[in-house]
Amino acid sequence: MTSLSASLMRGAVTSPFKRAGRADATLPPGRLTRPAAPVSPGPLAAYRKICGFAESGPLPLTYPHVLAFPLTMRLMTRRAFPLPVLGLVHTWIEITPHRPVQSAEPLELTVYADGLTPHRRGTEVTMATEGRVDGELVWESRSGYLSRHGTTDAAAAPRTASVPDTVGELPAVAEWTLPGDLGRRYGAVSGDRNPIHLHPLTARLFGFPRAIAHGMWTVARCLAEAGEAAEICSVRAEFRAPVLLPATVTYAADPAGKSFALRGAEGRVHLVGAVTRNGLR
Repeated sequence: MTSLSASLMRGAVTSPFKRAGRADATLPPGRLTRPAAPVSPGPLAAYRKICGFAESGPLPLTYPHVLAFPLTMRLMTRRAFPLPVLGLVHTWIEITPHRPVQSAEPLELTVYADGLTPHRRGTEVTMATEGRVDGELVWESRSGYLSRHGTTDAAAAPRTASVPDTVGELPAVAEWTLPGDLGRRYGAVSGDRNPIHLHPLTARLFGFPRAIAHGMWTVARCLAEAGEAAEICSVRAEFRAPVLLPATVTYAADPAGKSFALRGAEGRVHLVGAVTRNGLR
């Protein structure tokens, strides 16, 4: 994870010199690739444990995203990348597993920037990740990251939500108590040591009263609870509100396993998700 730490440091240095919202902004061309390699068992075991996945079996659906995140950060902290990485907000993720991936398989990962979109709160960039084994596309994802800034384009709107907005009707399935150090523990496992997740003092520098949970941890924990990953054809999750740590949250899902949500105190919605499964659309 050393390269990820270096990217975070580079992002902290270069962000003040980037001005989001330029009309002539363009994304850097090209792709970054991590050569094919089997997954290290120690970090994988630690990830399974903190997210609640089974101790064995195929890779968790969210794990290739974690493995590719250092590449994503390297790309987003390049001089040519138009948005400051500090303050970027992860707004949504779509994951498409084409088949289960075993940890011993040599997984190659590629990341590239796939588009800039005007947003009523700023500019959103889409980052794409592809996982291949022996040239076969076995896993892919797309993520939205919002750079918040003033805009005069009142017509610009958030990306159209594809998750049914009926989360208040989903029945509660489980309740989780999240400790105050969850961000530090997940950061040690994932390498994502963004200061907003680590400590109340560093979180306040970015406008949060307390440290917040990683969005990717919340998605992973929900999918671990949902189970039956081999049946999943695609997942989309949308991040609605940060989870301030410590917290007690409720995982809710419909009986058919097609949608889920994470709710906090007084029913506040933190995350909504939609799943397509074999035979279910």
